[in-house]
Amino acid sequence: MNLQQLKESIDENKIPDDLSVYLKALWYDAKGNWDEAHQIIQDVPDKNASWIHAYLHRKEGDINNADYWYNQAGRKRPNISLNEEWEEIVKAML
Repeated sequence: MNLQQLKESIDENKIPDDLSVYLKALWYDAKGNWDEAHQIIQDVPDKNASWIHAYLHRKEGDINNADYWYNQAGRKRPNISLNEEWEEIVKAML
């Protein structure tokens, strides 16, 4: 799977069976289902999940919580759009 294929699955409203937990959370986020994305990723105990968790809280507007999770991921909050960060995370998870 590549970025274009993931985006096509989002447009077609058909989640691929073989997505990782990371891409599954990002897929639901792209569909506008923040709650499902957060539910999927919130208890995964690694830096990749923390990065996605941070992005989700940044999107929510909870910057203090986002910064906590960026720190857990070993990252700083980026100065790019949410769409750019979503693509950056997806590319890193593919």
